[in-house]
Amino acid sequence: MSRLLSVFGTVKQSVLHMGRYPSPIIHPPRGSLPVLLSVPHSGRDYDPALMANAVHGLAALQALEDPLVDRLAWRAISAGIGGVVQPVPRAVIDCNRDEDELDPAAIDGIGPTPIGPRARHGLGLIPSRTHRHGALWRRPIDRAELKRRIVEVHRPFHQALADGLEALKTRHGEALLLDCHSMPSRRNAPAEVVIGDRHGASAAGWLSSEAMRIVRGAGLRVALNDPYAGGAITARHGRPATGVHALQLEFDRSLYLDRDGNAGHGFDRIASLIEALAKRLGEALLASQMREAAE
Repeated sequence: MSRLLSVFGTVKQSVLHMGRYPSPIIHPPRGSLPVLLSVPHSGRDYDPALMANAVHGLAALQALEDPLVDRLAWRAISAGIGGVVQPVPRAVIDCNRDEDELDPAAIDGIGPTPIGPRARHGLGLIPSRTHRHGALWRRPIDRAELKRRIVEVHRPFHQALADGLEALKTRHGEALLLDCHSMPSRRNAPAEVVIGDRHGASAAGWLSSEAMRIVRGAGLRVALNDPYAGGAITARHGRPATGVHALQLEFDRSLYLDRDGNAGHGFDRIASLIEALAKRLGEALLASQMREAAE
């Protein structure tokens, strides 16, 4: 347990400013389950320099957020599930992208064309535009600022996830990462919750099936890998062959937000669902290990 506490030293959230970006907020696991929550897109404090460079102001940058997902995860964290929360907004840097997913519309001097399909759509490591608002920035950042954001924000977040998962695996034999996101509401969408396992590459298939069963049991429509199969977080940290699994969870925002973007009447329902997924999948993972040990 002392090793877990050293890995998960808690960091207090701070407001972004012109100095160093804040570290990830790390919640130590306090229970007996091998589960870690990831919340990469809930940062909502914007420094003056970033705002001065924003073409369309705060609303365009807020469109990149997964609104209030850190608060949705709090119920599970309060119950003892470990978590890593990124307090830096996605507009600064997207921790669910690889370091090489670069767009010259957002970064000066990196080449003539975007790298990777998500960067080509304006949603690379440094977002450059959204479908609704168009171009986000008056001018691209330079390479020195790109490096600073990677070193101070992106790498510490992924290191915290890697360290936390390794500690859980060492203690329990296996570990599960639940990467928590929200998705825009779509009229007549077939699913209200989408579970992504990168088509079986980031988690054992039975875990994905069990997650879908839990969501259906909560009375919600669920899909697997369609339209979100998982991003850089599940790709980087999900290694089921080595006993580390990763699932991406996408929740329709209309499930828990009101029309003004505040916590709505369904907020506690989704917070309870995240807690149930963490607990029941963690218990199932431990039970699976016990069965294997008995054989």
